[in-house]
Amino acid sequence: MIGTTAKPSTRGDITPLVLEPAVVDLMLAKVTTSALPTDDVTRIDVLRGLEQLKCAVEGAQAAIAVAFDASQRQVAAERGIRPEKQGDGIGHQIALARRESPQRGSRHLGLAKVLMTEMPHTLSALRSGHITEWRATILARETACLDVEHRREIDEELAADADRLSAMGDREAERAARKLASRLDPASVAERRRRAEGERTITVRPAPDTMTWLTASLPVRDGVAVFAALKREATRLVASGDARSRGQIMADTLVARVLGQSEQGVNVPPLAVNVVVGVDTLLGESGEPASIPGYGPIPADLLRDWIREGLDEGVEVTLQRLFAEPRTGALVAMESTKRTFDGNLADFIELRDQQCRTPWCDAPVRHRDHVVKAAHGGPTSAANAQGLCESCNYAKEAIGWQAWPRPGPVHTVETITPTGHRYRSTAPPIVASRPSSGRSGLSPMEHRIAELLRAA
Repeated sequence: MIGTTAKPSTRGDITPLVLEPAVVDLMLAKVTTSALPTDDVTRIDVLRGLEQLKCAVEGAQAAIAVAFDASQRQVAAERGIRPEKQGDGIGHQIALARRESPQRGSRHLGLAKVLMTEMPHTLSALRSGHITEWRATILARETACLDVEHRREIDEELAADADRLSAMGDREAERAARKLASRLDPASVAERRRRAEGERTITVRPAPDTMTWLTASLPVRDGVAVFAALKREATRLVASGDARSRGQIMADTLVARVLGQSEQGVNVPPLAVNVVVGVDTLLGESGEPASIPGYGPIPADLLRDWIREGLDEGVEVTLQRLFAEPRTGALVAMESTKRTFDGNLADFIELRDQQCRTPWCDAPVRHRDHVVKAAHGGPTSAANAQGLCESCNYAKEAIGWQAWPRPGPVHTVETITPTGHRYRSTAPPIVASRPSSGRSGLSPMEHRIAELLRAA
């Protein structure tokens, strides 16, 4: 019962229950419609109970995912699918059900299979609500380089006592697992480190307030050395009276050194940015945001500042312009007689969709996909196209997946999974739509602007 102060059981012999949709709906209704507690003692007890319930739900999801994977693979085997292809699309179906990205769905499934087959004590702690899914992920991640026997030994050492594991913090559990792994198989840990160094990379993703997170995954020696150099420069400039904060100086120094800026001048390559913008915004007659594919909306005044600053400094500024229908915010359509999406049509699809069109997938567009396959008569057109990440495009090719364009003022695709569940994705508006003035269609001036921008 939620709200009880009784100590949770540490046993792993949880009586299995059949969770039907109606049972889950009833549980959800009780949580969402019950009156909230009115005294502080009960509030804390209920908070603790809900946290335990949340962890137990994640454990149930893990067990269900493993059973679903086994069932789908059996169905694929009965249909004669090659063993290496039998798992295609399963993680994506789990992701759609959990309203998460396909990458996370596949990660959930991978963790669940590891827990079920190699880490029974960790699974038991999760199913009983003692630990979060993230804590289980930490233990699985830190033991991934070990053989099954060593992994089970660490599972026994850290997770057999669920109360002890529950009392640990995430970093404490991570350090404990890493220490045991290094003790049991130092060679495997060293090989894992070497592989990680080979996967060093730089990534960029949007941050709030029109900022970005530029992340470098580097070997520890290089990462520490880069940080130390930036910190040393910040210390020097602060001591000389620089009014900026240390963090600001470090960020500015990183940008200056990467872009080749120096006291003798600025060496900046030509600025080439794909910006989708309404005509009114570009001319300064509207404050509607512009959009950078892969990042998202940016303020109109920032865009105009970029263009003005670039021109003032003699920097070549190239803008890719596309016209959006003012009442829906959708881009104008483009057609092709080719079987593949390339050239302007490929750019159009990527700019229209901005990111993978699979619901809840935030990955960048890598493939321009025929919604209805070309082999099945699907045309090579903007209406029959969607931008997908590599993983989602391959998943869609698995047996039992279907997709269809749906009519409407904004590009919409309906995807049907092998279990018959339906999901719709709609292309995001490029510019904010504006209410109709009562007249139908575009004005002659708007038609002329559309023609000019198509030709640009």
